[in-house]
Formats: sequence, structure tokens, C-alpha cells
Amino acid sequence: MHLLKKYIFFTFYFLLLTSAHAFDKTDVRGIIISTHGGGQDWAYDDIVPTMRNIKQLGANWVAIHPYAGISKDGTVSMRRFNAQEAPLHWTRPIKEAHALGLKISITPHLAYWRSGFQWAGEIKFQTDEEWKHFWSTYRHWILTLATACKDADALVIGTELDKTLHHEKEWRALIADVRKIFKGKLTYGSNWTDYQRVPFWDALDVIGIQAYFPISKKDNPTEQDIRTGWQKQMQELRAFSLQHNRNIVFTELGYNQSYSAAAEPWDYRVDDEGARPLQEMCWRIAFETVASEPRVLGSLLWKWFPHPHPIGRNFQLATQNIMPIIASAWNGSVPTIHFDQEAYERWRQERRNRRRRSNNE
Repeated sequence: MHLLKKYIFFTFYFLLLTSAHAFDKTDVRGIIISTHGGGQDWAYDDIVPTMRNIKQLGANWVAIHPYAGISKDGTVSMRRFNAQEAPLHWTRPIKEAHALGLKISITPHLAYWRSGFQWAGEIKFQTDEEWKHFWSTYRHWILTLATACKDADALVIGTELDKTLHHEKEWRALIADVRKIFKGKLTYGSNWTDYQRVPFWDALDVIGIQAYFPISKKDNPTEQDIRTGWQKQMQELRAFSLQHNRNIVFTELGYNQSYSAAAEPWDYRVDDEGARPLQEMCWRIAFETVASEPRVLGSLLWKWFPHPHPIGRNFQLATQNIMPIIASAWNGSVPTIHFDQEAYERWRQERRNRRRRSNNE
């Protein structure tokens, strides 16, 4: 009887240990809603049909990526707002997602363009004073977001800031302070090259990876080449997940219409229609691979834009070629999207007018 009690105790302890940090009990089928203009369009009524179309595809998560500026001196800057009233483009997506039965992640991005940095993974500073200033202003931004978006289901505390990872003390302090405010799940969106370097996964709920893995470097990869590449990658991810007792979520997964989609999926270059079969094959096999690996809970796909123009210049999801692939993988259906060019042009003019008024204030 004594041995039986010990067995029950240790079995319960093991189950508690391995499940306590689950991001969610269900798989993550998500789409990142990008923006045509600084995120302001997330506050408009068009966010509702946008999310409804995404849900129809079979998604159960959405994400938005609020921006802050970044400067070479370490300043992280955001637009001022009334401290008693959070920006509507941060809070309305949370409200509308929940009304539709969707969960939502807040994934902050540093707007590096025109900053002197080429991309987020390049952000670092030369002096102790610059680093100190960065952490002071970055903390303020993330804690402001965590407070304003406290009803969201997940928060990504940083995206691709992999040259800051050696500042473990600062990251852990930030995570601890965010947890005092934000009760949802926390992760960090590490670039695919650096997730093994993150020293604070134990302080987070799930391992987050920007999953632009080079699956095959061949010029004309076959289906088997891509499957083999994913199998090898998943073996590595599975071992890392078990080692750290954390599941994995792909905080971004995307493929361009590009002849290098399998070799360099992060590349923004868009090629001609001849590249479409490779893009479609990459998507299909990625969905199948993620679905078959229990340690990878799912993906947030990059990217979709708000109505009336859900298609951007690159990484297009809302097309008649890609939507059926998503719907098939997620047991959804393809929404009917009517692109109203006149409405889109009116929206663009309204945005230009708002910018002029803002600059004159």
C-alpha cells in the first residue's frame, strides 16, 4: 500500500510538471493581422469581418503586432495617449476576437526602418548608457502594453531581439514584472537561428520561434526534399522541447511566392507565377508536419490585412490559391472575399487626410 501511494504521488507530480506550462490544451491555428498604417486600422469596424473570415478558415487564434519606434541611442518610443484610456487599436481587437470565440496574442514589434538598423535581429547598442536607456524605455513600452492588453490571451515579450539575449537579468526582471500585470500566457519570439541561445525559456510558458527554417537549399526541391528537411528540423525541435519541458509555438510561419521559398523563406522578394507551386507545396507540408508533432502546438501565420484589402505586397494569405490550403489543414472553409477597389481607395485617402491633420497638430 505504501509503494502504491508513492507511485500515485510521483505519477501525479510528473503529470503536473509536464503539463503546468502548456500554452493551451488545444492546437494553435492562428493568423497574424498586420496593418496598412501603424495599426490604426485594427480599431475600425472592418476588424470584425476580417476576423470572421479568418475564423471561417478554421483559425482559433489571431494576433496583432503593435509598433514602437527604435533609435540608435536606445530610445524605444511610442505615441502618447491618455493613461486612463488605452488606444482603441490595441483593445478593440481583443474585444472582437473574444466575441467571435477566438483567442488573441499581442506580439509587439520594433519598427526598425529608418532607424539605422536593418532588421530587429540587428538591434544592439555600443555603450552601457545606450543599453541602460534601451532597457528603461523598452520596459516602459512592454509594461504599458501588458497593462492595456491585460485581457488578451497571450503576450510575446519580444520579437527577434536576439542580440539582446545576453542581458538575461533584464529579461527575467521584465518577465517577472509583466506577470504581475498580465495573466495570460507569455513567450518570446526568437528567430529560427537563435532559439537555442535564449537563456530564460524556463520563465516563460512556451518556446516561441519565428519559424523561417531553410528546409531545403536545393534549387528545385522536390516534395520529398521538403519533407526530409522538416523531419530533420522536427527531430531537433522535439529534443529541445523535451530538454526544456516546454512546448513550442511558431510565433511566425510564412512563405512567399518565391523560387527560394524553401531555402530562404524569410525573403520578402516576390517572384512570378512560376514560383507558386513551390510556395503551395511548402505550405501544405508545413501544415502536415506541424499537425503530426505533439510538441509543436501550432503556428501564427504571417500575414493577413484588415478589410477591405486583406492582401499585402508579400507573404500573401488571403488569395484563392493559399486560402484553400489553410482551410484544408484547419478543417475550415474558404471565405468569400469581395475586394472593393473604390472602398480601398477611399480608405487610403482617409488615412492620408488623418496623417496630414496629425502632422498639423
